[in-house]
Amino acid sequence: MSESSHAYNSVWQLRGDAWCRLEEAADRLTRTTTTGALKEQYVEICKEQLATLTPLEPYWAYPGSPQFAKVQRLFNAGNYDKFSHSVARINRALTTESYRSGDVDTAGLDDTDMFPADPRTLEQQPANKKEQLYFEVLVVEKMTEAQERALRKEVRSWRRPDDEFVYELVVVGSGDEALIAARLNVNLQAVVIRRRFSHQSLRDLSTLADFVDTRVSEDLDDHKSPDERAQILAASLRELRPELDMYLMTEIDVEQIAGRLGPYFRRVFHAREGVLELHLSILHGVAERYRTPFFSALKQYSHRPTGVFHALPISQGKSIVNSHWIKDMVGFYGLDVFMAETSATCGGLDSLLEPTGPLREAQQLASQAYGSRHTYFVTNGTSTANKIVTQSLVAPGDIVLLDRNCHQSHHYGMMMAGANVIYLEAYPLPEYTMYGAVPLREIMSKLLALKRAGKLDRVKMMSLTNCTFDGIVYDVERVMEECLAIKPDLVFLWDEAWFAFARFHPVYRGRTAMATARRLRERLQDKAYRAEYDEYLAAQADHPPTDEDLLNQRLRPDPAKARVRVYATQSTHKTLTSLRQGSMIHVFDQDFEQKVAEAFHEAYMAHTSTSPNYQILASLDLGRRQVALEGVELVQRQIENAMQLRDAIDDHPLLSKYMSCLRTSDLIPDEFRPSGIEQPLRSGLKNMMAAWDADEFVLDPSRITLSIGRTGYDGDTFKREQLMDRHGVQINKTSRNTVLFMTNIGTTRSSVAFLVEVLVKIAGELDESISEMGLGERGRFEQKVRLLTTHTASQPDFSGFHPVFRDLNGDEPTPEGDVRRAFYLSYDDTNCEYLSGAEIDEKIDAGIDVVSATFVTPYPPGFPVLVPGQMFSREILKFMRELDTPEIHGYKPEFGYRVYTEKAIEMCRPVQAIVAQAAPVQAVQLAPIVEVAPKAGPAPKAKKSNGNRPPEPADALP
Repeated sequence: MSESSHAYNSVWQLRGDAWCRLEEAADRLTRTTTTGALKEQYVEICKEQLATLTPLEPYWAYPGSPQFAKVQRLFNAGNYDKFSHSVARINRALTTESYRSGDVDTAGLDDTDMFPADPRTLEQQPANKKEQLYFEVLVVEKMTEAQERALRKEVRSWRRPDDEFVYELVVVGSGDEALIAARLNVNLQAVVIRRRFSHQSLRDLSTLADFVDTRVSEDLDDHKSPDERAQILAASLRELRPELDMYLMTEIDVEQIAGRLGPYFRRVFHAREGVLELHLSILHGVAERYRTPFFSALKQYSHRPTGVFHALPISQGKSIVNSHWIKDMVGFYGLDVFMAETSATCGGLDSLLEPTGPLREAQQLASQAYGSRHTYFVTNGTSTANKIVTQSLVAPGDIVLLDRNCHQSHHYGMMMAGANVIYLEAYPLPEYTMYGAVPLREIMSKLLALKRAGKLDRVKMMSLTNCTFDGIVYDVERVMEECLAIKPDLVFLWDEAWFAFARFHPVYRGRTAMATARRLRERLQDKAYRAEYDEYLAAQADHPPTDEDLLNQRLRPDPAKARVRVYATQSTHKTLTSLRQGSMIHVFDQDFEQKVAEAFHEAYMAHTSTSPNYQILASLDLGRRQVALEGVELVQRQIENAMQLRDAIDDHPLLSKYMSCLRTSDLIPDEFRPSGIEQPLRSGLKNMMAAWDADEFVLDPSRITLSIGRTGYDGDTFKREQLMDRHGVQINKTSRNTVLFMTNIGTTRSSVAFLVEVLVKIAGELDESISEMGLGERGRFEQKVRLLTTHTASQPDFSGFHPVFRDLNGDEPTPEGDVRRAFYLSYDDTNCEYLSGAEIDEKIDAGIDVVSATFVTPYPPGFPVLVPGQMFSREILKFMRELDTPEIHGYKPEFGYRVYTEKAIEMCRPVQAIVAQAAPVQAVQLAPIVEVAPKAGPAPKAKKSNGNRPPEPADALP
């Protein structure tokens, strides 16, 4: 593409800006003052923008190839007045989306299109106003221009005034162009594949090289039968855009083809008989995704007169509309919110605990949209979702591998389930006082050690955060494959609290739990994989690998033994459309019905209110509809806005003086990036895809970690004093010298521009202040900067559970700890005391173990530094002293840390001996654990933190 495309990461933005630039240049050409060299300059700009748009326009229905060709002819003929008018009409229709009225030939200038609609007018629209929603359909077949025109005319003739939807066609003649269209055109909702298409386009696609899939072009060669080629193309399109409805039109053996290719297509039609039926099927397919069973039922309920002799006086607004003092609630919220309030589970509604009607249908539609086998709605956040999954899968005594830096709800879930926890260490980023993610080698070493100890049968689950708060994304497929090679029935819980949107982008999707689970299940069933595994096994037979060998090679699961058991919890409200606390649990577990369903139901009942908020449930239903129909577009915009923000900061001479956006190579060490691409987010789609295919960890482009050490502000001060208090910019997470910005599907270019303005203002004031500082003040400022940019705070590893909370059988016991026993011991105040940091130092110096009686969680970084039963270490105390955040849950500055008394620890020893006798195990060698003397340190009682997911940076920390 043209040079202007190099700054873009999505084509929709490039295309939109190109049309805007073309309109501006065309308008200048028509002015009487534009003459001579100036006119030639604008002619060149028009040529450049037309060259940018020429390879793109065939893949959109509007303005369409005929209109775009007409625009080009007007320009080439020098008819600049008509050219300018045509460009202005098209650009206005694209900018305001008036072309979505369905008549792409007449869409254009309209006085009402000058400004976008005021959101407040949405509630004033008459209920009987009929708006036909617009989408586009991709037709894959070689056609002449005359055939295309005839087909479009025929499709338009089928429209009826009462249709809910209206669509236009995008026609391509080759398989590679079909994939390009699917990547570029977010308006597509369906694909019709006909028999006559070529494998490779006759157009020059070099400018679209990032979007050409050469592998598919090779697979679609003319030596294959039309049916095989249709199947290959459909499978490739489904992998790229799984939400698209696929239809096949054929002329021979339609019955046999339907039997063979049915799984790849929604319907198979005979070319001469099924054209109208195809049209109706396309509308019906979109209507299925548009359907919102629970929202529709709730809306219908709100219009019924009822007599409430039950709970909820606010139902249908009765306690409000008759009030003298709170009628302003109706003015603020609108009456419909209260009309839809009910505690009933009948009358067309449903029960969240035992759904059988519209709520069940809504969850089934969500399951289809997110690629799960089962999906469950949760109305009190992902904190509760995590506890439901953990309690349904883990029994007391089961061993669970848990990311130490995960959200606190997992720690509480382990305590409630009675799990024996082995904490996994993430790699540190000391320069920014942050943690990354857990390396695969760390996971595998723990599993292999448990295998040597004979404890693999007790290992039940592993839980990891994907992606982390800072945007570190795992290679989900590799993690699950290699773990299943050692423990074939291991259950995976992926906390995707901040990653719900990832399903709806073709690059992101490959690293999500549900997409990977389905892909892994298909691979394990594939005969070719079974043959590969047999070869792999045979190669190892002559030279059985040691544990060290296993750590250094890619392991493969046994297809005869491995079970795909995957759960994902998502905070829909955090990254997609939902009211606050709307979350989902997605399940892809082969053994769910046989082993988990009953326990899951009980756990769901235990943690779910019998009076859930129906507004939250309805918003989850609507949010699902949105992503099923426009998720690809929204996520592409989210990423582009993030990249524009990065470029605006790093390219600004003043901002780059004091701030910088951290790169992939800053947050992911070289050892985890075999691709070697330092900035995959900024070096084109192919490089990004290469990194996401090869690297152990990748960086989510929508997270922008801003290094601010050169401003002299620590992260917390910058957030509170500069961003939030002065300018109303809301962010969640900070570290010692960074702040984190996240774009989402609601982020607009205007909001990005506002943030840039704010940062420029802050930097400008800082620059002016520094220039006026005296020598002493300048020295103090430079000292602060040095501390923030060169001094690195200590980042302690998990110090280990005290032996009384561990299984000490064997010469070198494994490190799992009984969190529940350690937690509930503190319920007796006589077992606890408070000690200051200095007092704990003294005890450690004297060889006395000091054991935490509670969770200690600083914000930031937002994960427990201490858990019940964990021993204090000098590194932990040093870390706590160096923290610059005033908010530390579980720590009382006036009293100190709540720890167990030495007497309480001694009392636990007989219990430990009984447990050890009941469950003897073999010796095992593990990664170093802090070994301790038999004595333990004393402790009083500290405040428990609650299990609710806080609004601060605690959420899903790395």
